[in-house]
Amino acid sequence: MQIGPYRIDPPVVLAPMAGVTDKPFRLLCKRLGAGLAVSEMTHADPRLWQTRKSMHRMDHVGEPEPISVQIAGYDPAMLAEAARFNVANGAQLIDINMGCPAKKVCNVWSGSALLQDEPLVARIVRAVVEAVDVPVTLKIRTGWDRQNRNALTIAHIAEDSGIAALAVHGRTRADKYEGDAEYDTIRAVKAAVRIPVLANGDVTTPQQARRVLDITGADAVMIGRGAQGRPWIFREVSHYLTTGELLPEPTPIEVSAILLGHLEQLYAFYGELAGVRIARKHLGWYAKDRPENVAFRQVVNQAESAEAQLRLTRDYFSALSAGVRLAA
Repeated sequence: MQIGPYRIDPPVVLAPMAGVTDKPFRLLCKRLGAGLAVSEMTHADPRLWQTRKSMHRMDHVGEPEPISVQIAGYDPAMLAEAARFNVANGAQLIDINMGCPAKKVCNVWSGSALLQDEPLVARIVRAVVEAVDVPVTLKIRTGWDRQNRNALTIAHIAEDSGIAALAVHGRTRADKYEGDAEYDTIRAVKAAVRIPVLANGDVTTPQQARRVLDITGADAVMIGRGAQGRPWIFREVSHYLTTGELLPEPTPIEVSAILLGHLEQLYAFYGELAGVRIARKHLGWYAKDRPENVAFRQVVNQAESAEAQLRLTRDYFSALSAGVRLAA
């Protein structure tokens, strides 16, 4: 898939997720096969740019290109300025957030709330596209609710306004993350525009990625929640799309190496106190849907220091590799 001068290969993309796709996680997913990793959203309000959280979100030093930064807001001029600011700070792609369903985002008329105002959508995308010399992408949902699906209209607005690629999460804002993704809607969007389309929603296995691409005709799949606790899904999907073969599940030793490396990066990036706290949700995701890991989740979440978190993680996976199961 081509976005401006950048070839996205493999066409398997990490979705932007607030509080998840920070720099350590983006670097990990890129290393494990993601062709592109989009940053968690940064607010367009310049009054927030100097906060500790925003400074972390805008840190792209050493990140492999292309560097994609998502911006969120409702004011065209403010979003245009945010795009310029982020390009000046290393962004090579700017992504506009019109897909977030979170109440606190929608209540300030940002994220997927914008889908209710098509003229405003047009003003925003034109303002951002005209503000910067890098490709601008857009992430949307299929509409505000099931009675107001307007993804096709938004897609035409995006294409006419110079958007370089469009990611579609196959649910309405009202659906949040419930029910099945609407791949038929994504297929209709892909058939209606000439720009690249990324299909997002419920891609949790290599087989599902293949199915979604076949159904929608999309140029790439975008993976969000499917990567939480399974960042190696990118290499699995890429391998399957290329060969039709499934890679073996990573061994406990491999998972341990990936997880320990991720923890070290979190501590280095955020500092020990915040790093340990942020690591807990990732540890929980690594353990999700694995009954044998209940004990791991319970034990590691009690750790108050980086040393303890690393030691407990290392000990657990060493025991797992040796065939020893810890009691819950």
